[in-house]
Amino acid sequence: MTLDEGYIKYQSHWSPGPAPDPAAARLLEKWRRPLFAAGLVGHYDELDIGFGNLSTRSGEPGQFLITGTQTGHIERTTTEHYSLVTAFKINRNEVFCAGPAQASSEAMTHAAIYELAPSINAIVHVHSKSLWDQYLHVLPTTDSAVTYGTPEMAEEFGRLYRESAFGSDGIAVMGGHDEGLICVGASLEQATTKILAL
Repeated sequence: MTLDEGYIKYQSHWSPGPAPDPAAARLLEKWRRPLFAAGLVGHYDELDIGFGNLSTRSGEPGQFLITGTQTGHIERTTTEHYSLVTAFKINRNEVFCAGPAQASSEAMTHAAIYELAPSINAIVHVHSKSLWDQYLHVLPTTDSAVTYGTPEMAEEFGRLYRESAFGSDGIAVMGGHDEGLICVGASLEQATTKILAL
């Protein structure tokens, strides 16, 4: 495990405010719970950083609600732990978000994946050393030279969506992001269930 983990790499434009979509936040918490119980979302105590995040489309077209940065250690989240990504500029490495929490460090990657297809309504990003070791280069895998939370990672998921089974199966390994896997689905239930089935 490297120290290149858990912090925001994009330029964040955060507008603090009330919880933007309480119903969506409760749905995210419902499906986050089994992931937390399985150790796929959590906290690296030795590094004092959280890992894993979920999102679902919310608000205006192109917007989505995502877990806030550094919330991995929280066993039960509330509406105060989520952020609405209102806009993003991948080529300029910028994310605009609003709500009680600042968006996850993976918000740029989530934004890029939602742009791939309107059928993608939910994204789950988890960490698991055993799954990562087992499925690295077995499942569609991003380039190991590309790190999380960057425009390059956003481009990598576009490449995988066009050129691999990620487009049909919705599961990928992040080659340059130790222990990281991404799963997408038409719903949070579908995305979460696919990850837990591994």
